[in-house]
Amino acid sequence: MCEAHRMSSIQVADQTFVAAAAETVAETIGAPNRWRLWWPDLSLDVTDDRADRGIRWRVGGALTGTMEVWLEPMPVLHGVILHYFLHAEPAAGTTSDLLEEIRRRRAAGKAMAFEVKRRLEAGRAAGERPVHADL
Repeated sequence: MCEAHRMSSIQVADQTFVAAAAETVAETIGAPNRWRLWWPDLSLDVTDDRADRGIRWRVGGALTGTMEVWLEPMPVLHGVILHYFLHAEPAAGTTSDLLEEIRRRRAAGKAMAFEVKRRLEAGRAAGERPVHADL
């Protein structure tokens, strides 16, 4: 198999519904000061800022690869599905248990998504229409 088509050792894919406008979710995800909190051992370089559709990064630091948050509009539900993808390899010279690394990266992605959800849905009861739906 050629190098360009080789599958990454670390592949994480997850999704979380967020009852907030895509623009608001994108603004929260796009804040570089949060990236260091969510992924403290990674350096992220934006490769594609897709505005209310999400953001893509080139990943360095503890991992080498790509990461993306894709925002899929769900107008009927008045929110978005936040899709999180990470495709990477451990950085050269690092030794870690690959299964533990995948578990850790999956947990970090879910923690990011739940923080966004908590922040943007604060004060909204489950099942209640989000405030932005009435605008």
